[in-house]
Amino acid sequence: QVQLVESGGGLVQPGGSLRLSCAASGTLLSRYAMGWYRQAPGKPRELVAAVTSGGNTHYGDSVKDRFTISRDNAKNMLYLQMSSLKPEDTAVYYCNANPYGGTYLPGGYWGQGTQVTVSS
Repeated sequence: QVQLVESGGGLVQPGGSLRLSCAASGTLLSRYAMGWYRQAPGKPRELVAAVTSGGNTHYGDSVKDRFTISRDNAKNMLYLQMSSLKPEDTAVYYCNANPYGGTYLPGGYWGQGTQVTVSS
C-alpha cells in the first residue's frame, strides 16, 4: 500500500518561495509517475506539475516558469519548488502517485495535503 505524506506548506508573502516535500512509503517510487495537485476553496482540484518515471515533466499553465517539480528516487521523495508566489497560488497541495509511470495523469494514491497560503 502506497502512503504519501506532504510537508512544507505554510504562510508566505507574495513574491516569496516555498518548497513542498512528499515522502512515500510502501513501495519504491522509481517506477511511478508522480504529481502535485492543488485545490482552492470552491474550485476543482487541478494539476500543478507532474513527472514521469523517466523524468519528463509537465506543468500547469499558471505555474510555468515559477514552479519546479523534482524527484529523488533514492530517497523515495518528491519535491515542488515554488517561487514568485501569488495570492492565487493559495490552496491545499496534494501529492499523487500513479503506477503507470509514463503518464501525466493522476493515479489512485493521494497524500493528505498541505496548506499553502500566500498573503501579505
